[in-house]
Amino acid sequence: MVNSKDFSDRLKKIMKYYDLSASSLADKIQVQRSSISHILSERNKPSLEFVLKILNHFPEVSFYWLLKGEGEFPLTKKVGTDEKEATPTLFSSETPVKTSIPEEKQPIVAPPVTSKQKSDIERIVIFYGDGTFKEYTP
Repeated sequence: MVNSKDFSDRLKKIMKYYDLSASSLADKIQVQRSSISHILSERNKPSLEFVLKILNHFPEVSFYWLLKGEGEFPLTKKVGTDEKEATPTLFSSETPVKTSIPEEKQPIVAPPVTSKQKSDIERIVIFYGDGTFKEYTP
């Protein structure tokens, strides 16, 4: 279980490191400003989607450091430092993990309709996961 206070403190470190306000962080990772406010005030715990957005936008943040405080932050040093650069990864495996979510799922396309079947079809409606739909009439 993620400790809200500790997570809030680590989020504040990220904001300070990148010189971001709460509203500029929200804009950067594309979440509502109230989400940042609620996490910083320890009212809410972060969602998995929120954590993944942080990890996608800030390569210097490691998964375990963000959630549990284990490891180091930042993983890479700012330009001009002499220290060795670490390779950012979400997990300890060598294979990078893709965390992006596809913007829209593609519909499944049915096989072509023969001319004999065409007269029986009045309309075709395709429903998408985001609540939208497209309607086709032959």
